[in-house]
Amino acid sequence: MEIPFSQISERLNNRRFSVADNAHGLSDARTVFHYHVEKDAIWGTYQGGHIRMGNQVGRVTGPDTIELLYQCLTTDGEILAGWSRGTVGVDHAGRTTLTFVWGWLSGATGGGESSYVELAA
Repeated sequence: MEIPFSQISERLNNRRFSVADNAHGLSDARTVFHYHVEKDAIWGTYQGGHIRMGNQVGRVTGPDTIELLYQCLTTDGEILAGWSRGTVGVDHAGRTTLTFVWGWLSGATGGGESSYVELAA
């Protein structure tokens, strides 16, 4: 089955997002995520708030789903890594939204759910 990557590419490529809700994670409203998409490949960077610098790599898994691996260096000097599976959506204002289930792989334990909203261009 071929996955229609264009929908996710249009919604994510070269767009920036901030945290709408992340009760159990380190990123917050000050953290900005910047995504890039090429066919089924996704990569990006993030920083701000408790995150000094971070990056992500992943892939498109369905018409509106993605999976990512991420790693970061915190402002406290910790190195953390984790995984996430997400859904790409659209809110009532036409902004792209992301919702994730995620967990830590290294440097911390646990996980949670989080949501993000596209920042105005």
